Order: sequence, then structure tokens, then C-alpha cells
Amino acid sequence: MTAGFKKSAAGRMVLGRFPASHPRGSWPAEEFAAVQRRKGTDARVVMDLPSDSFLVISEHGTR
Repeated sequence: MTAGFKKSAAGRMVLGRFPASHPRGSWPAEEFAAVQRRKGTDARVVMDLPSDSFLVISEHGTR
């Protein structure tokens, strides 16, 4: 997992990046997103096809 808090032009923040080639697929990204939601961050998982990665993003920051 690569953690980072990079803001995109659309106002989305990338909270984490997970390789799609992981043996467990998107599970690590989903688990990370769940932890972020418990902390109050609006996080969801999306697939970034060009980088072949699952991204955990937040569009609204913390609640």
C-alpha cells in the first residue's frame, strides 16, 4: 500500500493506493477504506485502470 494525501483537480483526495495484482484483490483497499470511515473520513474504493491500482479516495474530507 502506498499512502498519500494527494488532492486531484476534481477535489478528490487519494488516501491510499493498492496494487490490483494483490493476491487478495481489492480487500486491502476495502479494509483501509473501512478504517478511514470509522475515523470520520468519507472514503471509498475506486479502480484506476491506467496504474492498475485500487485507490481509496475521499471527496469530502472528514465529517
